Amino acid sequence: MTEKELKKLSRKQLLELLLKQTERADMLQKDLEEANQKLKEKIIVKQNAGSIAEAALALNSVFEQAQKAAEQYLENIKFQSEKADKLVIELEEEKNAFKVEKDLFYQKESNKQVSCLEVPKIKKSQNNKKNTPKKKKKK
Repeated sequence: MTEKELKKLSRKQLLELLLKQTERADMLQKDLEEANQKLKEKIIVKQNAGSIAEAALALNSVFEQAQKAAEQYLENIKFQSEKADKLVIELEEEKNAFKVEKDLFYQKESNKQVSCLEVPKIKKSQNNKKNTPKKKKKK
């Protein structure tokens, strides 16, 4: 409105106009406050996004360390397993060697017993011949 139009208005009309302008100013102030609040929230979200990104990077670091530890653990288990396998093979070889030695020992003992048994038999048979009375020859 122009200044001339305002001068023509009555006091009541001016007060109504002032009231409308005040209501509009209040509404605009409220909209401004809401916009500022949304802006603050967006700023906080952006800051948190940075914090979240930093946290994600930190977590990645933790996961990398955990992965390395797991790989090292698996390598150690593999090494220990191979070591145990070698030990089992060595023990099996020792067991087989001991078994062969044992078998040879028992075989030698068995041969000694057989030879011990045979010798007296031979002696007994020779002794029997000597101890048996000779038959007299008929003339």
